[in-house]
Amino acid sequence: MTAPNPARDAFSHRPGGPPPGAGLEGHLDSAAQLMNRIAGQLGSRLSLVGPDGTRRPPPPALVLVAHGSRDPRALSTVRTLIERVRELRPHLSVDLGHIELDEPLLGDTLAALAGRQDAVLVPLLLGRGHHVRRDIPEAVAAVPALRARVAAPLGPHPMLVETLYARLVEAGWRTRMSDTARRASAVVLASAGSRAPDSAADTRRTAQLLAERLGVPVVPAYASAAAPTVTAAVRSLAARGRHRIAVASYFTAPGRFATQTAEEAPWICAEPLGDHPAMARLVLHRYDQAVAAPEPATGRTLIPA
Repeated sequence: MTAPNPARDAFSHRPGGPPPGAGLEGHLDSAAQLMNRIAGQLGSRLSLVGPDGTRRPPPPALVLVAHGSRDPRALSTVRTLIERVRELRPHLSVDLGHIELDEPLLGDTLAALAGRQDAVLVPLLLGRGHHVRRDIPEAVAAVPALRARVAAPLGPHPMLVETLYARLVEAGWRTRMSDTARRASAVVLASAGSRAPDSAADTRRTAQLLAERLGVPVVPAYASAAAPTVTAAVRSLAARGRHRIAVASYFTAPGRFATQTAEEAPWICAEPLGDHPAMARLVLHRYDQAVAAPEPATGRTLIPA
């Protein structure tokens, strides 16, 4: 019996089907994507072989640390982001751990890696708050058999600013506006909030970078633990003659705080950062920074931004 030929079958004409050549462009695109994936996987495997033919040790596993949410959209978004990371770095082992509310919990993920592979934890968090300073290092310390490093949080970073800009444009922000419209415009950067001074400083830095990118004032606001609220920030900007006010969602995924701040928006509200391609690149950038940092004496450290 002759073995089926997928390439031939894909382009053969079937009775009642499309004429020959219909959908050819789509098949070619699919074939190109398949070849790119095979080439990427082959290149990744070859990178694990040294010049003398011996196998190099695998790179540390990348553990994405998400906060966790009761909103099911958050877990779906993080999983899509993980797939983007895997597409960019096919040879890399990528795992997920949550601080709370969702499974797998971070402690379980780290315990499963202990004794098998080193790890680099990349927090899907936007500043140096309590989770980054205490919760994640404590989770690592609770698994002494695991050699692990904790990378810097995602923010502040120019790639986050580009993602915020893209989300605003998707929501209706005009990339070109008159001087009159610009003088009436502003943005509220809505984030979760933290009592940690470093976290607030990180959010202010992101607001500054976004203001430079947009050419309008950007005011940080918080859903909890800090002031001002989105409503208070909007009121303050309106008092300064800024009546065209957008809200930029400085959240890694949908959830309660993102929904809450969207309800306070007087005009457009951008979607959270989510699974934007720049987020996947930033995750790998933080991972690479941590891998390249000098090895600490204890084998575990928090990598500064």
